[in-house]
Amino acid sequence: MIRVENLTKYYGERLAVDDISFSVEKGEIVGLLGPNAAGKTTTMRILTGFLMPTRGDTWVADCNMVDNSLEGRRHIGYLPEAIPLYTDMATRSYLEFVARLRGLDKDRIKTRIE
Repeated sequence: MIRVENLTKYYGERLAVDDISFSVEKGEIVGLLGPNAAGKTTTMRILTGFLMPTRGDTWVADCNMVDNSLEGRRHIGYLPEAIPLYTDMATRSYLEFVARLRGLDKDRIKTRIE
């Protein structure tokens, strides 16, 4: 489950995300749609714990991502728009590659990917 309450993010004086709230239930599929500079990427970076909000709270699997982002990250799989490495690899091969880099054994890799 993902929950966002009153999420706001400023970069200096520039407002990037303006007081958004929403929730996503387990098994639900959603997409973030909007024009360039609407705050989609900033919202995802906050949800994944890579960026702290100016105000508001986010939870992933009942973990507050501001207070305990490490625990929350254990429940997240996130592939950004631009793949950071090896764009010629198939998705499964790339996921296996990254999992091996992180030290996961073959059985765990198979379970996590499926």
